[in-house]
Amino acid sequence: MWRQSQLLFLLCLVLSSGSADRWRDDEEEDGCTLIDALPYMVVGGAALMYAGPAVLASLGFQATGIAASSVGSWLMSWSAISSGGGVPAGGVVATLQSLGAQAGSVAWGSIGSKLGYSAHQNFICGKKQKSKKQ
Repeated sequence: MWRQSQLLFLLCLVLSSGSADRWRDDEEEDGCTLIDALPYMVVGGAALMYAGPAVLASLGFQATGIAASSVGSWLMSWSAISSGGGVPAGGVVATLQSLGAQAGSVAWGSIGSKLGYSAHQNFICGKKQKSKKQ
C-alpha cells in the first residue's frame, strides 16, 4: 500500500505541473524546464503533504472536526454570523475543514508541487532571464 501511494504521489507531481509539454529541447538549455523544476516540485509536495495537516490541526481544523476555542471555531462563528446563520458550502471554513480531514492526502502533495514549480519558475528562471537581458 505504501509503495502504491508513493507511485500515485509521483504521478500526481508530474501531471499537476500544468506544463508537461515543456520537456528538455536541444535549443532550450536555460534550466527552466520541467525536469529542472522536478526537485522543487518533490520538495514542495512532500513538505506540504506532511506539514500542511499539522498547521491546520494547530489552527483547529482536525480530522474529527473543528476544535473548541481555536482559530477554526472563531472563523466558523464569524462565517456563520456573516452569512446569516450557517456556514456556506465551498467557503473558506468548509474548505479548510475538508483539507484538515484529509491529512496527508494527494491534494496536499498536488498543491505543494505546484508551489514548488512556481517557486522555481519565479525565482530561479526569473533571475536567469533578468541576467540575460543585461
